[in-house]
Amino acid sequence: MRKLYFSNIVAFLFLFATSVFAQSEHHSATSATADSTVAVHGVEATAEHAPGAEAHAEGKVDLGHMIMHHIADDHKWEFAHGIGVHLPVIAYTKDGVKVFSSSKLEDEHGNPVAYEGLILEHGKLHAEDGSHVLDLSITKNVASLLVSAVLLLLIFISVGNAYKERGTKAPKGLQSWLEPIIIFIRDEVVKNSIGEKHYRRFLPYLLTLFFFIWINNLLGLLPGGANVTGNIAVTLVLSVLTLLITNLNGKSTYWGHIFAMPGVPKWLLVILTPVEIIGVFTKPVSLMIRLFANITAGHIIMLSFIGLIFILKIWTVTPVISAFAVFMNIIELLVAFLQAFIFTLLTASYIGSAVEEHHHDDHH
Repeated sequence: MRKLYFSNIVAFLFLFATSVFAQSEHHSATSATADSTVAVHGVEATAEHAPGAEAHAEGKVDLGHMIMHHIADDHKWEFAHGIGVHLPVIAYTKDGVKVFSSSKLEDEHGNPVAYEGLILEHGKLHAEDGSHVLDLSITKNVASLLVSAVLLLLIFISVGNAYKERGTKAPKGLQSWLEPIIIFIRDEVVKNSIGEKHYRRFLPYLLTLFFFIWINNLLGLLPGGANVTGNIAVTLVLSVLTLLITNLNGKSTYWGHIFAMPGVPKWLLVILTPVEIIGVFTKPVSLMIRLFANITAGHIIMLSFIGLIFILKIWTVTPVISAFAVFMNIIELLVAFLQAFIFTLLTASYIGSAVEEHHHDDHH
């Protein structure tokens, strides 16, 4: 039953997040075709108007475009410069559902062209005639999210089967690597924050939350990796889940301390109650921004150091910059774990405050 619950949570996270950032315009401001001239009504797009084309023609490195291209969502998954795969475009238009490869939306030079009445401009899919388009495409972040969901299922189904086979024997292989982390999250995070009485109800969700964030953080550090946890739409979904689970499980004492705090004069509740209500929503907002900002900042710093090599063109400092970039990458490995841990810890503490049995009224 616990294994089924775990799998359902993973599937729910995947489906919800996919639907959110498939329709999100977060990636529309930065894309590979941000400043391109669009070939519409027989007007041919030219390579000179592609993003960073002027800088490239002058032999300069457009560091800003390179960084934003890496951290933004896109309809093409580029693993290295010039090496990548075009992802499926799924669009619901007034003419029905249209499915085709995103390669149809660009010419041989990478400039945007119209196809099936649709065009990809500034990272956003829209119709030539201006009609409404519901973009359900498999973008880079969606594809990476699929990969991480499958990876999570494979890992924990394997670990679950190992526990069934070995029983009370000492863990072995992947099981021995993950068991200390699972026990640490269970005992030091979930049990301490929620309490012995209620922690088992929320343990599957919190373990899934921790490993989902951690694995996606690590995948984002790989060359050509997608910036999933640096996409604010994904962190928004995770924070909304925390908001719902916390407040749907809140006990009467939890709501009592928000709307009618014991021991507080009635006239003061007029001021304190709105503050407490705002606090209910600012907690998940802080979770959303913290994870998004830290992961995105890490990617920007790493890419900035690498870009300095090509901007300065002083090859004697290349070893120094490279060494510092390697050091920062090691720090990013630590940050990947810490951000998953902090998000899980704060979520557990919010849930713990909602399900806690208060006895302040008895003392008063």
